[in-house]
Amino acid sequence: MDPTCFQASHPASSPPLSPERMAAYVKILREELVPAMGCTEPIAVAYAAAKCRQALGELPQSSLLSVSGNLIKNVKSVIVPNTGGLKGLEASVAAGAVAGDPDAVLEVVSHITPDRYPEIEDYLRTHEIRVELADTDETFYLDLTMRAGEHSARVVISNYHTNIVLLEKDGRALFRSGDAAAQEGGLTDRSVLNVADILTFAETVPLDQVADILERQVAYNTAIADRGLTEEWGAQVGRTLMSQYDSADLVIRAKAYAAAGSDARMSGCGLPVVIVSGSGNQGMTASLPVVVFARALGKSREELLRALIVADLITIHQKTGIGRLSAFCGAVSAGIGAAAGIAWLYGGRYEAVAHTIVNALAILSGMTCDGAKPSCAAKIAAAVDAGIFGLKLYLNGQQFYAGDGIVTKGVDSTIENVGRMAREGMRETDREILRIMVGD
Repeated sequence: MDPTCFQASHPASSPPLSPERMAAYVKILREELVPAMGCTEPIAVAYAAAKCRQALGELPQSSLLSVSGNLIKNVKSVIVPNTGGLKGLEASVAAGAVAGDPDAVLEVVSHITPDRYPEIEDYLRTHEIRVELADTDETFYLDLTMRAGEHSARVVISNYHTNIVLLEKDGRALFRSGDAAAQEGGLTDRSVLNVADILTFAETVPLDQVADILERQVAYNTAIADRGLTEEWGAQVGRTLMSQYDSADLVIRAKAYAAAGSDARMSGCGLPVVIVSGSGNQGMTASLPVVVFARALGKSREELLRALIVADLITIHQKTGIGRLSAFCGAVSAGIGAAAGIAWLYGGRYEAVAHTIVNALAILSGMTCDGAKPSCAAKIAAAVDAGIFGLKLYLNGQQFYAGDGIVTKGVDSTIENVGRMAREGMRETDREILRIMVGD
């Protein structure tokens, strides 16, 4: 791709963002770009178990976990890190209860050492941990009750992975949020996001306000991708891309790095990642292709970090209308976010980024999420490929137009259509996927 081909896409000028909107965008990045070890759904369960045991004050004799269908779907097939290879909701509860650090939040299992693995496995084998499907329309919901003798403790997490809305000891509330049903309770309103303002923010925000979290994203996500490329994790999608295709091709390398991170993460690698939209896979998919391109093109630290802002916020913008968990594969949003960041690296601005997003959404929107598992790495590779191909279509003077399926006039309106399709139209798809996965 020739950087000079983007010069015509620079707008003459963009109005500055208000201080309030600038502050909101900084808050959104800080809320989203947080470290997590392992797939975030089993880790959220382990976090709940650690908090519940802390409230109980002793190791529980029995546990009852009630969860929404999407948690069953996303926990079933992934290894919980630092457990010796255990999988599933019961293993997540056991790890959190026996050895989890409740103060570490989404790194709750990060300090578990191998000498604790037999203890976790023995607890899982000898203590009752019952799991049931919750009667709820929420896509993210877990309700865990633990008992020991005459005492009990309960924790409820709703809407997103760390949002504790209720913590009880012996039926007495230790903590209760004001509104358990509040959408994304306590988080900054994501409806302030739009493509034009994201680009303005990326170009004008003082980097000292966000550089620390972006540099952590680069460091953490690159480290786990390197592990995925040098060691045998999962289905080795990243390694296969590098060995079976031209590893010097930047697109192949971008796909391989993002996939390799998922190879390692889905199979229990004990390294943390920086997540986006509550997902480590999405965090890696949005960031690693941008890192690959920036390094190959010799871009400066500032250019890399500003391109990552574009990639992360475009991903979050797409996911706002979809929801954190759905039947829509979140890797699609992140792969498109990465392509937007790559377009920005090459000098593309609003026109290039907008057409890249719309083209890619027209190509791949609708890829289903059938839970977290090793094949997520292959879906990530496909999403990155679709995103970059959307950019290449624009470079070739081609685009999809309003009326082409769900594509409509305006990039933000097309993003809204995709959100509606995923959030409303794919509800029954989500239910059917779950029925298939549990053998119903």
